[in-house]
Formats: sequence, C-alpha cells, structure tokens
Amino acid sequence: MNNGYLMPKEIVAHLDKYIVGQNEAKKSVAIALRNRWRRQNAPEDIRKEIMPNNIIMMGPTGVGKTEIARRLADLAAAPFIKVEASKFTEVGYVGRDVESMIRDLVDISVGMVKSEISERYTKKAKENATEKLLDLLLMPVPVKKQKKDEEGVGEIPDSFKRTREKFKKKLLDGKLEDSEVELNTPQNQFPVVEIFSPMGMEELGVNFQEMFSEMVPKKTKLRKMTVKDARKFLINEELNKLINMDDVISEALERVQESGIIFIDEIDKIVGNDSKTGPDVSREGVQRDILPIVEGCSVSTKYGMVRTDHVLFIAAGAFHVASPSDLIPELQGRFPIRVELDSLTAEDFERILTEPKASLVKQYKALLATENVTLSFADSAIKKIAAYAERVNKDSENIGARRLHTVLTTLLEDLLFEPPTKKKKANITAKMVEKQLEEIIENEDLSKYIL
Repeated sequence: MNNGYLMPKEIVAHLDKYIVGQNEAKKSVAIALRNRWRRQNAPEDIRKEIMPNNIIMMGPTGVGKTEIARRLADLAAAPFIKVEASKFTEVGYVGRDVESMIRDLVDISVGMVKSEISERYTKKAKENATEKLLDLLLMPVPVKKQKKDEEGVGEIPDSFKRTREKFKKKLLDGKLEDSEVELNTPQNQFPVVEIFSPMGMEELGVNFQEMFSEMVPKKTKLRKMTVKDARKFLINEELNKLINMDDVISEALERVQESGIIFIDEIDKIVGNDSKTGPDVSREGVQRDILPIVEGCSVSTKYGMVRTDHVLFIAAGAFHVASPSDLIPELQGRFPIRVELDSLTAEDFERILTEPKASLVKQYKALLATENVTLSFADSAIKKIAAYAERVNKDSENIGARRLHTVLTTLLEDLLFEPPTKKKKANITAKMVEKQLEEIIENEDLSKYIL
C-alpha cells in the first residue's frame, strides 16, 4: 500500500505502535501528511498555492515530540532531518547558517534515493562482481591454445569453461573467501585537509575535495585483498556504474521539495532578548533568517537549487519561560497549528515500558537473550518502575520517558554486568525493584547523579 494514500486515522494507528498517548499531536501531524497527498492531487492551477500546515509542538522533553516527527517521516518514506534552533547563528556571524538545514536534507535525500535504486541493481551488480572475481582468480586462456572460429576470432576451450564453472560454484558456496586476489583501486591523491574559508564555502555546498579530484585524472594502485573484501569493493564499483546519478539527484531534489520534513527542536531557545553568553548573536536575527526558508525560497546546494515552499516544518520546544506568541509575528504566522503535549504520568510510563513495538522492556529482554538469559518482569515490578520514574521526574528535572532509561539501567546493572551462568532465568519482582532503587531515590544527592 502506498503510504501517501493512508488516511489520517491509519497514520495515527501506525504512530500508536511506537508512541504512547499524545493524541492531539498525532492527529495534527496525520492531517498534515494526508494534506500533502491531497495537494499533489489537487488541480494544477491551485496546487502551488496550497501551503503546508506547519506545526509547533509544546511540551517538556521526553514526551514524544521528536519520535512523532521521525516516525511520520518513516511512514511517508520522506527525507527527514532534525536540527536544533539553538545551534544556528545569524548571518554574518561565525557558525552554521540556517540554510545548511536544507543542504543537509538534500544530502539525506540523495542517500535515500541512491540506496533505493541500489537495491534494484544489487542482483546485477553481484553477478558482475562474481564474473570479475573469476577473471581475477583464473589465469587468462593462452592465445596459442585458443581455437579459431570461422571468422578467426579466438574461441575459449571447453576445458577452461568447465574449470570456470567449478570455480564459480566454489565461489558462490563461500569456499574461496580467504583466497587472495589483486585489484586496481583508486588512489587518494589529495590528503584530507581542513581548508580555512572566511566565507564558509562548505556552508554553500562547495566540496573542494571533489573539485580537485575531478580536475586531475584518477590514479589507481594495485592492492592485494581477500575474495571477501574484493567482492564488497567490486559490488560497490558495479553499482556506481549501473546507477545514473543524474536521475538520483533529480529524484532526490523532487522529494525534498514535495515531501521533505524538517524538525526544528529547541525553537524556544531563540525566543526572547539577545543572548547574554558568548558572542552577541541576536536570537531574533536567527528567527528572521529562518523565516524566508519557512515561507518558501530558493536555496543553493551542491546538487542544484531547491525550493522550500512545500517542505513541512515541525517546530518544538518546552516553552517553560517563553511562549510561541513571543516569536516574531511573521514566523508565528507560518506555524498555524499549535499542539501541547502532555507530561507523562505513572500510567503512561507503564504503557511505554510494555506497549510499543520496541519498548524498553522488549529491548532489555532481547539484549539478555543473546546471553541465553530469559528476562521477565512481574506486572507489579512494571508498576513500581513507572512509579519511581514519575517520582524522580517530579522531585528533580522532568526529562519525560528518558527517565525510564536511567531507572532501568540502574535496576539491571548487576544483571547486565554479570549475567547468570547456571540459572538462565531472571524474573524482576516489585520487591527487587524496591530494594535496588529505594535507597538511591531517598538519598537526594545520590539520585541527582544516578537517576
């Protein structure tokens, strides 16, 4: 089923497999994703005028903001990047300019498309690599022993064909993996050096290494390697021959412009007065630099110009001190959808521990299963862990579901350090949880550093 055809309810149902609660946020992003398909199927004369409904998510850390955006991008098979607003600086200052988020998104998109196309050609590349390996393993047929056909062209003897087939079978059965062959490999002519550029050419998508390498003919070097390593090298070489990079770049740019998703985290950090630490970089200046990208503009990348009109922007922040209304009015207008994510309760923690497809409990069970240890948790133990996580979040800093990582790591530390060798079962009970964690939680100084 094409993901573009999923209805909002189906998108929310998919997100429910990975994220507990936060129904309003899920509903908003589901509608935003469905609207993309609706826009692409709208009449052409109005299609360009329909802008994406960019979203601001408000809520404390660890409640699912990033995960919702990431899972949405996975579902849509769309290029996705997470950036932190606080890492950008106003144009004219040393640091990353906001346009770099688009260039990074294009790089990700090119990688995605190349990977997808590579899968189509992998079978052919493997076949070609096998034939090349056979050429390297077998001596060429001496000319004097070749038969001549009617046109006088050399014909390969049947005995050589039979030998080649035997070697091919051994090769495919993995019996020649440690044999050595000699391969011509590209020689790196230019050492990787850091080029100082006051204009920040790397930020403009200029790759000096590629520029220099294209100007000078490539040199090769004969190297010895095992068949196993040579196969990887040859498959990669064959894939590069089979893949048309012009088509890859064209498709990648189209995907960024039509379905790219950029998640701007910590947007609340660029709200308010000028920064009082480090260089005097205006927070409002960063907002003004972000504005044209969100509004829609052309950005220069090393693969060509990219329009940002239909890129979906999802911004997020805790907004403990500031609020979205403190953003500059123009930027506020470009984020019409605002959703507030709820703080997590003990009940939410219980569900997070067990319900998602890759819940923490399932992860730790899988880790210990590699040591042939069967890990299990009593229901009362899950409740206890959830209660402790909520308690520590309330008493110290609220880091949401991330608190479960620290609590579980502390709880299972001894088991992970020295898995049982005789009794291959480990059942975590409420009593064990209390014994392991109560003292740490009661001791404020210890819990500050451990939990």
